[in-house]
Amino acid sequence: MKSEFIFADKEKKIIHAYKWTLENNMKPKAIVQIAHGMAETMARYDYFAQKLNEAGYCVYGNDHRGHGNTAANKEELGFLSDKDGFNLMVDDLYELTQIIKKENKGIPVILLGHSMGSFLVQRYIQIHGDELKGVFLSGSNGIPPIGTSMGIIIAKVQRIIRGKNYKSRLMDKLLFSNYNKRIETNVTEFDWLSTDEKEVDKYIKDPLCGFICSTSFYYELLKGVKHNFKSEQLSAIPKDLKIHIMSGEEDPVGNYGKGVIQLYTIYDNLGIKKVTYKLYKGGRHEILNEVNKDEVIKDILTKMQEFL
Repeated sequence: MKSEFIFADKEKKIIHAYKWTLENNMKPKAIVQIAHGMAETMARYDYFAQKLNEAGYCVYGNDHRGHGNTAANKEELGFLSDKDGFNLMVDDLYELTQIIKKENKGIPVILLGHSMGSFLVQRYIQIHGDELKGVFLSGSNGIPPIGTSMGIIIAKVQRIIRGKNYKSRLMDKLLFSNYNKRIETNVTEFDWLSTDEKEVDKYIKDPLCGFICSTSFYYELLKGVKHNFKSEQLSAIPKDLKIHIMSGEEDPVGNYGKGVIQLYTIYDNLGIKKVTYKLYKGGRHEILNEVNKDEVIKDILTKMQEFL
């Protein structure tokens, strides 16, 4: 059963959130908290959440700052904060975790992050990993490419010249223009998301998806992703935390599987005892919206049982 609610974060920003609970107040096996990706909304996870409900799991998730119904208006889409927006999104995730635990005392929490959400979760487990029973990272990546540092500089310069709220088509092009390069017959600029044309069309038609983000957004995001891989931050991840990384083999965000394997290797070398990964043949970025999404969901449910 789906419902919506709001909470105020530490900056008094109103955060819009969703939860999918079980019928007849049944006790869930665990709570799955979801951190959605960039330029989308938590509402897109309804099918996945319903499947988790059917398997006995409750689901919670919030629209990040500058996204979905947390954005006060169209102009606020793609704008995080005056400063430190990346970590403020992480703080919002943690605050939602605390709400979950108050409403579901004694029930374990599993955190799943997709794409940008996975990078937020990478940071979350460095600070609050002990709060969780397990973690899924979907559409993620390892150490940022060399061009990330240049991207940070460009975004910073644009922010100074154009202002923090300026929608940066330049940064959007620098980050995403090559994502369709391995698709021979691409029809839209978002074909890299999924091989399921219906899902791509739904994304394109959704006014809360696919928007251009602000200069400050790109600056904060790239800076945050880079910070995740400082050795002192990585070493803070609890060694007994269960982590599963999953991605499509044709996902450009994870460098077509190479970044996923690199991330797995980094965590494994840290001494994290139970870290695994799986690459889905032919799958693109949104494996939860792929033609074989039910297979992916079945694998997630199997892994959750291992977490518990």
